[in-house]
Amino acid sequence: MRKTIITLISSLCLTGSLFSQNGMSAKPRPSRTGVNLSLWKGWATQRTDTAGTTWLNLGLFSAMRKVNGWGANLLGSTVTTHSQGVQLAGFFNLTGQSLDGLQAAGGTNVNGHMNGISMAGLVGITRGRARGLLLSGLANVTGGSAEGVVFSGLLNLTGQASSGFFLSGLAGIAQEDFRGMAAGGLLNIAGRDLKGWQVAGLANITGGRMKGVQMAPFNVATTAKGVQIGLVNYYKERLDGFQLGLVNANPRTRVQLLLFGGNQTKLNMGARFKNELFYTILGGGTHYLDFDDRFSAAFFYRAGLELPLYRRLHISGDLGFQHIETFRNKRQGIPARLYALQARVSLEYRLTRQLGIFVTGGYGTTRRYTHGKTFDRGVLAEGGVVLFRY
Repeated sequence: MRKTIITLISSLCLTGSLFSQNGMSAKPRPSRTGVNLSLWKGWATQRTDTAGTTWLNLGLFSAMRKVNGWGANLLGSTVTTHSQGVQLAGFFNLTGQSLDGLQAAGGTNVNGHMNGISMAGLVGITRGRARGLLLSGLANVTGGSAEGVVFSGLLNLTGQASSGFFLSGLAGIAQEDFRGMAAGGLLNIAGRDLKGWQVAGLANITGGRMKGVQMAPFNVATTAKGVQIGLVNYYKERLDGFQLGLVNANPRTRVQLLLFGGNQTKLNMGARFKNELFYTILGGGTHYLDFDDRFSAAFFYRAGLELPLYRRLHISGDLGFQHIETFRNKRQGIPARLYALQARVSLEYRLTRQLGIFVTGGYGTTRRYTHGKTFDRGVLAEGGVVLFRY
């Protein structure tokens, strides 16, 4: 077996040597089709500058003009013009103009244009347009447009418009329009318009018009037609749809400070993010239990709607969730943590453009996290002031 391998390698080297010597002494002749067995550039059974096409390629490293068939190399291969068929390499594949078919490398695939399937252990690079399936361990970089299914361990980057299903472990970035679904571990960015879905672990950003759904802790769009779902949702110019989040904001959102007391949490402070009709409130309060008991606190979130009633008098209603920490009171047989679901109706009178007063009535039920049993229920009564611009 060893003698057979040595003989084969010697034959390839001898053939390449003779082929090279012939090339030095005579003008290369065009070749229609052929088999390229190659150890290195210049040590192969087919010339790199041949005008023909390679339909079978095997070797360590191969350099060819055009491939229409099947090739496999331990290190890599370069094709100066077109490749149609299958390219397999241990480290890299390089196609100067276009690829139609399947390309797989342990390291990097580089193409002019790509139609088909490209799989790279590290990075896949397409200078022009890419269509089909792109899989890379680290990143897919496309200078032109990308259409199809694109997966990467870290980054998907497209220089022009993109469409399809894009999945990245870190970030997906389309410098122009995006149509389809983009899912990123941290971030998705559409430089212009989005038509479809963006789902990310941290943020979605659309530089132009968003038409569809954004789901992430932070969502940003210039104009939006659809839904934004997250902790903080923001649009710059116009929204035709709705936002569902802890904070829903735009340039016209007014941030106001609420100071109030009540029969449940005795002293409270909250920030109200108020839009034309809808608002959300984030805040906290102390002494959920009586002042005679040890310290206890609560943190709350409320979302509601406000409507004008008469001149400076407004009416609002909201639903809220409250998390309660009793701290050391648990030694007295009180649960360490509770939660409350609440509904409120408020009347608010605006004294000036910077100051208002309000009274609130409602109903709430407080339950244990662990057993789901009711700990307390009853009527809510609150009153306080509103500070900062209406």
